[in-house]
Formats: sequence, C-alpha cells, structure tokens
Amino acid sequence: MQKRLALVVAAFFFLVGPAAQAGAAYNKAAGQSAPAAAIVIDDVRKADGSIEHVQREVKGPVARDSYGNAQGNQYDLAVDGAFEGQTVAVLQLYTGFDFSLPRAALKEKGFSVYRWIANPPSPTELEEKLQKANQFWLISDSAPRLSPEHIAVIKRYFDAGHGVYIWGDNLPYYADANALGTALLGVEMTGDVPGGQAVGMQKAPNKMGVRPNHLLTTGIETVYEGVTIATINTNQILTPIIWGSADNIVTSVFEKDNKRAIFDGGFTRLYIGWETAGTARYIKNAAAWLANVERFGDDVTAAVPTAKPKT
Repeated sequence: MQKRLALVVAAFFFLVGPAAQAGAAYNKAAGQSAPAAAIVIDDVRKADGSIEHVQREVKGPVARDSYGNAQGNQYDLAVDGAFEGQTVAVLQLYTGFDFSLPRAALKEKGFSVYRWIANPPSPTELEEKLQKANQFWLISDSAPRLSPEHIAVIKRYFDAGHGVYIWGDNLPYYADANALGTALLGVEMTGDVPGGQAVGMQKAPNKMGVRPNHLLTTGIETVYEGVTIATINTNQILTPIIWGSADNIVTSVFEKDNKRAIFDGGFTRLYIGWETAGTARYIKNAAAWLANVERFGDDVTAAVPTAKPKT
C-alpha cells in the first residue's frame, strides 16, 4: 500500500512539474505540422481583472499562408512571451549578416539575444556569460577560431542539459561547426550542395522533405532549405529533421539523456529567403525546443502571458 501511494505521489509531482509547465509554454498545436483544427484565442477576464489568453479549437479550415503553412503564431510551438527573461547566446563567427531577422523572431517568444561577433571571447568570459544564458548558438566561419578550452566550456554547458544550436553552411563554412559537432555529438557536415528550394513534408524515407509532427516542425509543412548547403553525415544518435532537395540531410537533432542539440548545414536561412516558407517559425520553434522546458520547467519559462488589468 505504501509503495502504491509513493508511486501516486511521484506521478503527481511529475505531472505538476516540468511536463505540466511544458503544456503551459506550448501552444495547443504543439507537435502538429499540419494542424487539422483551427485555433482561436479568447480573452478571458480573471478575478483580479487581468486578461488570460485561452486557446480553443473550433470547427472550420485552418488559415494557411501562400506556402501552405498554418497562419498565425498560435500554430508555433510556443506561446508568445513564454520565455520572457531568457537569453540566447550567439557566437557569430561568420559576419555576412546582422542577425536582425532571427532576433526579431525570437523576441516574439520572449527571448533576448546576446551576441559575440567575428571572434570568440576568452573561455573564461564565455563560461561566465553561458551561466546566464538559456541556450548557445554557434554560427561557424571558414577558418577555425574555437580553442580546445572554448569547446570544453561549451561541452560542460551542453552536458548540464542546456540547448546548443550548431550552424554551418557549404564548404568551407563549417570549420568550428565540425569541431564542436565532433566534440558534442560525434558528427560532421561536408560538401557544397545547391539548394534554393522550399521542401514540403517528407513522403518517403531518406528523401527530401520535413519530418512531420516533431515538436521542432510544429506548424511547418513547407520550409526553405537554404541557398547552398552542407550535408549532415548520418550517425546513430542524431534524428534527421530536414532533408534538402538533393535528398541530403540539412538538419539533424540530438534528443537523448534529457539533452538537446541541433546540427544544421544551412545558416543562409538566417538571412536569405527569410520570407520564404517557414523560416521564422522554424527559428522560433528551435529556440523553444532547445529551452528544454520538459527538463527545466518554470526555471526557463515566464508565467503564461496575460494582459494587465485596466485602471
């Protein structure tokens, strides 16, 4: 009897812990690439006079954009503002763009951005800043700039459960992406494949398209692959998410041992063809997924956003 009671108590605390918090941070459409039900947001006045935004499904078609993706932020993975106060630390070694488009997209979900440009900070500064960051993004360049000490700092951060996004691109723009990918995930990217296409939902194994119904591909039936892209080598621990028009793996994820990482061979998506299929939503979904709210719960989320009472 005592053993059964202990199991019930443990289950209760699991449900009210990080798993329940993920439900509060995520939209109703989470995990659905092609939502079947339309979702509307009602403003419900609470006892204290504040307004709570409540989602509900309604009969009728889902509005879609010109690329066939569900239209509206309610079809993103995360609720707007869910990660208010959380920071994405970006080490941008390739300097051919200003990161303004991803920054604006991330802001919708509450993320701020702290960015190093062109050169990494000292390993000591990197470790200090990462202690305050929700996740770390590396945008590689053609020549290596990370020292073994930098990589060790990032690996400790990753091993503590924090999300890491590793961006490379076509040869030779994956020098540090491969160094970090090898250290964290045992994987590299190679090559220079012409892209420039929007790819739809995958219809056959190992062929072009988007893996359907992963949290990362919430609300995404079509996505832009990038201009020229590297190919992610296959291994046993990564899950491919996007296959390019040449049937090459563009993006893979690590999601084991309560840790999450993304390894991506197409950083041109961050600034070229931004208005093309699905890019902004993908970036927002990626940050929300890497936040790993299922592990960290309310340590990484804000209260469910509400409007303040009128005075």
